[in-house]
Amino acid sequence: MTAPAAPPAGGRPPPPARPGALLEPDLLTRLERLQLHTARPLAGRFGGEHRSRRHGTSVDFADYREYHPGDDFRRIDYHLYARLDVLLLKLFEAEDDLTVRLLVDTSASMAGPKLHQARRVAGALGFVSLVRRDAVTVHTFPPDRPAPRFTGRGATEPLFRHLLGLRAGGVTPFAPACADLLARPGPPGYTVVLSDLLTEDWRDGLARLPGRGAQVVVVHVLDAEELRPSMVGDYELIDRESGVRVAVSLSPATIDEYERRARAWADDVAAQCRRAGAAYVRLLSDEDLATRLLGSWRDQGVLR
Repeated sequence: MTAPAAPPAGGRPPPPARPGALLEPDLLTRLERLQLHTARPLAGRFGGEHRSRRHGTSVDFADYREYHPGDDFRRIDYHLYARLDVLLLKLFEAEDDLTVRLLVDTSASMAGPKLHQARRVAGALGFVSLVRRDAVTVHTFPPDRPAPRFTGRGATEPLFRHLLGLRAGGVTPFAPACADLLARPGPPGYTVVLSDLLTEDWRDGLARLPGRGAQVVVVHVLDAEELRPSMVGDYELIDRESGVRVAVSLSPATIDEYERRARAWADDVAAQCRRAGAAYVRLLSDEDLATRLLGSWRDQGVLR
């Protein structure tokens, strides 16, 4: 098994990187046309591009109410006043900001292509959010630093640079990370989990996440080898997180049985997500991200 990537020499942060170092410029151009799919009204503090329960000044008409002294006279419907002799104000659907929380698994089991794929997904969804004036925060488990906050399109490069600096190591404290996320102040917002969920407490963690009305998307990042190993013969496997060694003998029949159980587990994760009201997408570490983002993820309600 491959050892987790080591931090940069001397503990220094990684050098600055252009956004293109994480995502291709062509993909960024195409992502600009998309936004996160919000299935329910979400209210925030600043002007954004998501419908809210509050009335505001977008172009989508909602209702009328009587005019009161101090109201904006520009919103009076004068055509209606000429017909009914009543001063009524036009109300429109508010467009609010959204706090998008990216919860990235940086445990040792994510080392290698899985973590890189998770970085790219986080970068893509973060970029879509920043372009739409949503705030983005990045949380890791195990936590290795305070969760930074990014706002505005100009924060794209700092976001990408931060994601490129994430390193894999340690165990997977998934349920405690979810509990910590819910304990933070602020509106429920939109939470994206990026993890292989190779932890015994994944059920408890997923059950916690929709708390406080948050909308949740779980991106289940796996290696193809984790669903069906290509090895045949006798091996000693080492758990990356615990260091436990297990001797195995892999025959074609054993691999078939392993694949059946692995896919049943992954399907169980998907079912648990649906029961918790979370969207679920499975993504292999070597899959083409652009195809998924611009194709099936729109059909699955992640992007629109």
